[in-house]
Amino acid sequence: MALPVSSGSGALLSLPLLALFLAAFAFGTAEFVIAGVLPDVALGLGVSIPVAGFLVSGYALGIALGGPLLTLATRSMNRKLLVIVLGLGFTFGQALCALAPNFELLMAARVFVSALHGSYFGIAFILATAIVPPERRGFAMALILAGLTVSNILGVPGGTAIGNALGWRATFWAVGALGLVATLIIAIWLPADAGRSAARNGFRREFSALGRQQVFTGILIAILVMIGQYSLFTYIAPLLLTVTGLSTEIIPLILLLYGIGSTIGVFIGGRLADWRLMPSLIAVLAIQVLLFIALFYASADPVLMSIVVVLWGGANFAFGSPLQSRMLMWAADAPNLTSALIPTGFNIGIAIGAILGAALLDAGWNYQYLPLIGAASLAIAVVIASISAIQEKRSGQRPPLAGPAIAV
Repeated sequence: MALPVSSGSGALLSLPLLALFLAAFAFGTAEFVIAGVLPDVALGLGVSIPVAGFLVSGYALGIALGGPLLTLATRSMNRKLLVIVLGLGFTFGQALCALAPNFELLMAARVFVSALHGSYFGIAFILATAIVPPERRGFAMALILAGLTVSNILGVPGGTAIGNALGWRATFWAVGALGLVATLIIAIWLPADAGRSAARNGFRREFSALGRQQVFTGILIAILVMIGQYSLFTYIAPLLLTVTGLSTEIIPLILLLYGIGSTIGVFIGGRLADWRLMPSLIAVLAIQVLLFIALFYASADPVLMSIVVVLWGGANFAFGSPLQSRMLMWAADAPNLTSALIPTGFNIGIAIGAILGAALLDAGWNYQYLPLIGAASLAIAVVIASISAIQEKRSGQRPPLAGPAIAV
């Protein structure tokens, strides 16, 4: 397929979209690749592996808190200039990670990058949907989300392999180089006025958009979905080992298939968002409830469990595009803070999910029961989404238009 160099409305995949995807891939790899080199990092910096594990939670905290604050602080900047600055900052941050002489400086560098990460994804969602026609916005959103899923399939194994061959510091250099390439492509091909209407909104307008029920229920749904996903996914390896009875060698293959299913699910979600947004979102959430129940009953059967895990991966990520498309549609006149809070909601849910899963295990429950947290959490999400859709239909309100940016 030829890649047009402009952002023409008929283009399925333009260079600007591809560049935004590549940057999302770099940020996703930066977040997740630490798991693959964690033992080497711990050894190299003279800390224990549990202490080195705080590099993961520190990154999540930086996304959740630093991303929205940075987005608000830079709301008056030209969107293209801002995304270039974020990309250059990302490259600089990866260099700091590679050069860090101790754990404390590596943590500081990771938190710095994570704040850029949180802000980038919020802005990337706005830019991606601004450079395509309305009927392709779900696909554009899905492409940015695919950067995260593909980073798990390709970026993490690739970064881990580089670390194993050349040392863990080489992994950070490689990820930084990837971010620099994406930034250069963005600088060359992204239209200068992309996302212009999102800039220069004042605090009052940004916060007022959060008060719309479609927006704040969207954040709540995002938290609930991630609680369900990560109360199980955090502990999926020991579940497959101890309950399903899979061998250690098979688990990476299952996780690879999960990642492939997730990537397919992202694009299915994008098509659904461009088709019938709310019915699709509610249906995907309901399917997740059924899949969590299926995981509970299939957990002792290696074949069934393997199949359900792949299907679960697809459904896990199919909800993202419809949910975020709806939130940004209803915050079109002031999308900056809303878009930045989407990654925040995801990471809050991830943290809560991991804690709930640990609490269930500490209480003496078997790994097999972890999917029940997801079933309950997703059932609540279905109820909230259904009520939100009914309220929207009854109110007769229409989404705001993305008008000229006005400071208020």
